[in-house]
Amino acid sequence: MKFPRRKFLGLAAGVAALPAVAQIARAQSYPTRPVHIIVGFPPGQTADISARLIGQWLSGRLNQPFVIDNRPGASSSVATELVAHAPPDGYTLLYVVSSNFIHATLYPKLAYNFIRDIDPVASTARTPLVMEVNPSVPVTTVPEFIAYAKANPGKLNMASAGNGNSTHMAGELFKMMTGVDMIHVPYRGSAPALTDLLGGQVQVMFDVMTSSIEYIRADKLRAQGVTTATRSQALPNVPTVGDFVPGYEASAVGGIGVPKHTPPVIVDKLNLEINAALVDPKMKLRFAELGGTPVTGSSADFGKLIAEETEKWAKVIKYANIKAE
Repeated sequence: MKFPRRKFLGLAAGVAALPAVAQIARAQSYPTRPVHIIVGFPPGQTADISARLIGQWLSGRLNQPFVIDNRPGASSSVATELVAHAPPDGYTLLYVVSSNFIHATLYPKLAYNFIRDIDPVASTARTPLVMEVNPSVPVTTVPEFIAYAKANPGKLNMASAGNGNSTHMAGELFKMMTGVDMIHVPYRGSAPALTDLLGGQVQVMFDVMTSSIEYIRADKLRAQGVTTATRSQALPNVPTVGDFVPGYEASAVGGIGVPKHTPPVIVDKLNLEINAALVDPKMKLRFAELGGTPVTGSSADFGKLIAEETEKWAKVIKYANIKAE
């Protein structure tokens, strides 16, 4: 039996399209089994808490467990490499953090390329850091601090939670924009840095708000300014650094990413549900308790934010000649 050529070509095209149709059908029914959100930090840290908030919401909305999988190491590089090499099927998600943008320049020989290997899904929130000093430093405002630092070049020690950490980069951005000379003292995490700041061994730190806020409220540390463009609900009486240093902004950015080539229908479904979470009053309150401000938008919006943050921190790294440890 002979098929007319046109009919044969039509049948062939239909057969070729079957895998794509099946892939779309699977994506539309997503998820059909538990999904893992990989977090590059231990339980209890801001990224972990934020990921758990989103995971709980997605579990309730999509009727499958969204399991938080903590894989700490190298400021999220271990977690990012795992996700970059995972199957692009929507069942392995990355909780994206600011370290991802910083490491793109600081560590050029990583086993992955964040921009190339991770697709953006949705941002979650911006969380401010807070510029704080030991009470022994005789300043109460950012302008007073700048004047004091310029009068004492190289005599102030600036603590951070580690070289290349967001707490380090926020301080380096401040140094670049104000021209002050401070000595960077990196620690292995925020806790030991705070211990020395409280003890007066170091004088200033740009710390994650959740780590420091109780010390600020107890007057054991003196807040100079929050690092986001707007004031924080958690410290409403503390001005922004940008009020005195025009254009200054540094924040811990969070979001969700997936392996490259994850089907767009899955990305869109996750983006839709995450944005729904971020406008929910209870979720907004939970993020506010962490000091964060929810940031809604499309996956393309998050991709643009990633590109902007990566470019900003690349400039700071090059200006300050920061090298990987």
